[in-house]
Amino acid sequence: MAPTIRGLFGLAVAVMLVAGLAGPPHAGAAQTLNAYSIWPENWARPMFEEFERATGIKVNFVRFSSGEALARVIAEKNSPRVDVLFGGPVETFAAGIKEGIFEPYKPPTFAALPARFKHPDGQWVAIADDPLVFMSNNTFLKDNNLKPPSSWEDLLHPAYKNMLQMADARTSGTAVTGISSILEVHGRDETRAFEYMKKLRPNVQLYTKSGGGGTLPVGLGQAGAGIFFIVDALDTKAKGYDVSISFPKEGIGTAAEAIALLRGAKNPEPAKRLIDWATSPAMQSLFAKHKINFVPAHPEVPVEPSLAEVLKGTKIFPIDAEHAGANRKRIVERWVNEVLNPKP
Repeated sequence: MAPTIRGLFGLAVAVMLVAGLAGPPHAGAAQTLNAYSIWPENWARPMFEEFERATGIKVNFVRFSSGEALARVIAEKNSPRVDVLFGGPVETFAAGIKEGIFEPYKPPTFAALPARFKHPDGQWVAIADDPLVFMSNNTFLKDNNLKPPSSWEDLLHPAYKNMLQMADARTSGTAVTGISSILEVHGRDETRAFEYMKKLRPNVQLYTKSGGGGTLPVGLGQAGAGIFFIVDALDTKAKGYDVSISFPKEGIGTAAEAIALLRGAKNPEPAKRLIDWATSPAMQSLFAKHKINFVPAHPEVPVEPSLAEVLKGTKIFPIDAEHAGANRKRIVERWVNEVLNPKP
């Protein structure tokens, strides 16, 4: 039987209690901090373990998709349970600014980062960049005499009917970045963008809770293709699944991945140490070691050569974090009403 929402919530609370998120450490204990991570555990854990080895500070964390994490920190803002929001598309952080959930903090690397990788007041700072891609199952392509999609229009092909998977914008930042990409390639003309998404709807068999949720079905051939962040797509390919990665000629968005200090954090100094470390080459130079295919945000850290080769010649544009964050709630509600669950 599938777990209920109440059951999942109970499990999350239990995990938080075990991890020590219920309160500050006992006197005399080693330094710790608490975080919600939007990055999946297989990427967040090795980074936090490297941080602990470098500093002696332990990070207790629970993983949520971006929409869930944002909802939790907003709900808890009068008594924060965590000190840091770690990872996830920057539009999630932009949406949180107006809720007053972040404490501005500028790490030592702040001045070195390009403008798109930091909020002017230090409400958030980027730790990576993550372009979206199309990922297709090669057997599906061969069986349908198709090439990897190279245009947004290619995803409307009849062969893809009920064969696409992508994320649910109610819970996933990947999905919101995808919608923002569609808006941008249509010149932010919402009428045209939503008409495209309505046409695409019959080809989508499932909108997954998390951004990478559809990668395995595509890898297994249960779905033909999908839209994912490159870090998820390349991870799928590295695991041996026969998939192709492609980019639309019209362009596709890339979202900075961010970190932020929570206002009212109970462990602000260790939290600032994590932000200092994560926004510097100290962490971002470890992406390649752990086979995590993020593009580093810090200009001194080179892009791993095989990742640079995949990105060569592609048309990628940065998502406007302020526009996406300011319009997130309205756009997602419209997507739910007109695309996901349209009224007859």
